[in-house]
Amino acid sequence: MLVEVLSVLIITIAAVVGMINFKDYINRSEALNAMRELGQIILEYKQRNHKVPPQSLVIKRRGQLKGGVRLSDLRYRGLWIGLDADPNEILAYAEKSYPSSFLNDGYIVLQLDGTVRWMGKKEFDQLLAQQQTELEMEMTGP
Repeated sequence: MLVEVLSVLIITIAAVVGMINFKDYINRSEALNAMRELGQIILEYKQRNHKVPPQSLVIKRRGQLKGGVRLSDLRYRGLWIGLDADPNEILAYAEKSYPSSFLNDGYIVLQLDGTVRWMGKKEFDQLLAQQQTELEMEMTGP
């Protein structure tokens, strides 16, 4: 009887932990897909207008994306990026943390060339610090 109860308990715990990690994995995948879609919208705007879109347009379009809710903490750097910026410049990013999961915390990053990728916190912090001006850091805060 004790062995059966312990077996059920262990299986239940394993299932709960598995479901939490699966949920976090799905959430991160949806956020990556939403950022890719947003990247396409921005690239199309950039091709038509020869500049990046204003933040108001990006925020409005984010709300219309499938999975856009996963980008609720989106930070857009369009104001700080010039026409001569490097294609690898960080254009937009969203922090994702997974305190109850085996997934590492980090950022979903949209680069100026439309590339979307996952970056660990340390790598992201270093790259953003290299790209930000003092004025941007002062105006946008941490």
